[in-house]
Amino acid sequence: MIKRTKGVTISQVAEAAGVARSSVSRAFTRPDMLSPETVERIMKAAEAMGYVPNHTARALSTGRHGNIGLIVPDIANPFFPPMIQAAQLEADRSDFCIFLGNTEENPKQEDKLVGRFAGQVEGLVLASSRLSDERIRAHAGKLPLVLINRDLDGIPRVLIDSGSGVREAVEHLVKLGHRKIAYVSGPSTSWSNKQRRSAMRAAASGLGVAVETVPAVLPSYNSGRNAVGAILATGATAAVAFDDLTAQGVLAGLAEKSISVPLDFSVIGCDDVLGAVTYPALTSVSNRSMEAGRVAVFLLLDMLQSRAVRDVRYVLETHLVMRETTALQSKN
Repeated sequence: MIKRTKGVTISQVAEAAGVARSSVSRAFTRPDMLSPETVERIMKAAEAMGYVPNHTARALSTGRHGNIGLIVPDIANPFFPPMIQAAQLEADRSDFCIFLGNTEENPKQEDKLVGRFAGQVEGLVLASSRLSDERIRAHAGKLPLVLINRDLDGIPRVLIDSGSGVREAVEHLVKLGHRKIAYVSGPSTSWSNKQRRSAMRAAASGLGVAVETVPAVLPSYNSGRNAVGAILATGATAAVAFDDLTAQGVLAGLAEKSISVPLDFSVIGCDDVLGAVTYPALTSVSNRSMEAGRVAVFLLLDMLQSRAVRDVRYVLETHLVMRETTALQSKN
């Protein structure tokens, strides 16, 4: 028989630290209510005794679970893992855990996950949400919520302004002599896709060049590869893809047709998650996903602490990272 030892109790930690039981509880849930010296003394005693807070009991007595949710549209997309890691590190600083949800680009699945998470987390971060504005606002009315790459008034959001980098991309291509550029689009429900498409059109109009949009539906290697025929049919000599995965597929599709990059055709991606490892190395718009994940969790935890919703709109600028898929020669 294995003898199970009884865990260390909150009363034992309180006695060892010379404080009240309520102080031990606050040290793990609301350390801002205690002096730093008291928190440090309690934490040292808890660590020495091997005390682990009972989050289930805490949730039953206080309604606080110590968990927050993070929902992303595609966990396999290399844009999201750095965001998830940064979010977890920021949550861990306040002794919170993250429940991760993956929607597979399906708004119905996203809606389902938000509902399932609602009873187990104190707040949510929705990254690149595919839900309608109405559904997002409905969920935000029930649970503290922060958005990444979705711009809705009244809801705290962190926006990666890829528009600034996309404008640089168009200017770069025009300087190389390109007069018709294809934009290989992402999901129609994506805020980033709408932003990038608008930035492409505005920049092209101001510079007197044409932009043709080629739908790729899902941001994936196969979508980019399958879009090459449509890209070439537009007469474009360069393409800007919704993301690096799509751009990688475009590179493969061009190679299959014996079209040389960058000598015969220029390609630019967005998010810069694969730029350094493609061949040729991909010119791409910079990536701020790690910072977006960190800031979003910081805003959510601030909401949970203050119990107030502030209309925060945190914008992260981007820029063009030039590599080998854009030719340094005229296309005239």
